[in-house]
Amino acid sequence: MDRGYRLSRYAAGPVAARIGEPSPSADAWLAQHRAASAVLITAHNPMSRMMPAAWNAAAHARLLRALRGRPVEVGVSGMHGWQEVTVCTPGGLRLGHRLARRFRQRAFVLLRRRRPTLLVRADG
Repeated sequence: MDRGYRLSRYAAGPVAARIGEPSPSADAWLAQHRAASAVLITAHNPMSRMMPAAWNAAAHARLLRALRGRPVEVGVSGMHGWQEVTVCTPGGLRLGHRLARRFRQRAFVLLRRRRPTLLVRADG
């Protein structure tokens, strides 16, 4: 599982990131929002199980409702033929774990200013 996450490219709005690498675009976005960190997460394909497009669209809409009132960027992340709609919002580990549990995701991406991008397993 981790290999797929590590090879993926993550993008949401102006933010682009790769696991283990710093992201200047994330740094700029975090500074703009006066945030120390942000979470990149999807509601698509819970537990890495391919779901129908309509199901994924409904899950994404629920995620956006859960983040109402927060700054949110939307984009597409993935590799090769696997792509998912991804959101980026200011927040840290607590928010990431809460969203991962709620939307049944195995992991989320944590962006921190001037630090390498982290893959955070939802069960750890």
